[in-house]
Amino acid sequence: MSDKSILRVQNLKTYFDVHNERGEKAHLKAVDDVSFTIREGEILGVVGESGCGKSTLGRTVLRLEEKRGGTVMYRETDLFGLDHRELRAARKKLQMIFQDPSSSLNPRKKVSSLISQPLKIHRTGTPEEIQDRVDALMEEVGLNPLYRRRFPHQFSGGQRQRIGIARALALNPEFIVCDEAVSALDVSVQAQILNLLLDLQDRHRLTYMFISHDLSVVEFISSRILVMYLGKIVEIADKKDLMKNPLHPYTKALFAAYPDADPKNRKEDRMLVMGDVPSPINPPRGCHFHPRCPFAKPVCTEVYPGNTNAEPGHTVACHLYST
Repeated sequence: MSDKSILRVQNLKTYFDVHNERGEKAHLKAVDDVSFTIREGEILGVVGESGCGKSTLGRTVLRLEEKRGGTVMYRETDLFGLDHRELRAARKKLQMIFQDPSSSLNPRKKVSSLISQPLKIHRTGTPEEIQDRVDALMEEVGLNPLYRRRFPHQFSGGQRQRIGIARALALNPEFIVCDEAVSALDVSVQAQILNLLLDLQDRHRLTYMFISHDLSVVEFISSRILVMYLGKIVEIADKKDLMKNPLHPYTKALFAAYPDADPKNRKEDRMLVMGDVPSPINPPRGCHFHPRCPFAKPVCTEVYPGNTNAEPGHTVACHLYST
């Protein structure tokens, strides 16, 4: 893994215009003032509860959603400063693997058409070269090229996700956002897809942003982990540091809530949180987690905590660690 950054996100905000319970116009703050960096060749895991903004963050850094503020720098290029033609050229290096292969693949198109679509859009190669590329991609992701004339519904869920991966690889990208790429699959198939992604990363020197709610999956595949809560980043650290010593109360609660098959590993003093996730339309004042946090102090109800470097490479947004 290189020390050189491939993606730098600074103060990113993604808001959606909605109406609140009184029918008044309001903003749903899906991503709210988020900053982080992804280095070349690393896998950054993004975890959090459903609705915390993980998928919106992934879509925004690829400019599939429009930002309300902040910057997204791919190498030295501001993605939101590109016009339509420039963005189209940049997309060759930025791809996405979607959560549900059943909905992300057009059921009316054959596999060869689905995988070759990026190549045709960017006018890459002759028809014969494109067909050869499709066959090579299918073999690379573990599919028989003889199945190129089949439709998506003729494949299993794992095979459909392999088609989605082949399509994402078609233009030789550098950076791929994996949005819950294995959550819709059986556990045994998940392992196959995860190993495939790791093999492809090593073979093509890829960089992943891997979004998932499954801590075991993120622990297996990631090199660093970013924890989100209600549109904000609450903790970032190397995988080993975070799993060994989670600092933010929300991160501790996430780990405590994850089931362990061995009763001997169950801790009686594990941290539990009560209550529901607040609305992103009207988040709590101060730290968004304070209504559910057993360690909340008066300052938590008034001021959102800044980022604190609790340990080298381990950043947490919590007043418990601020000086």
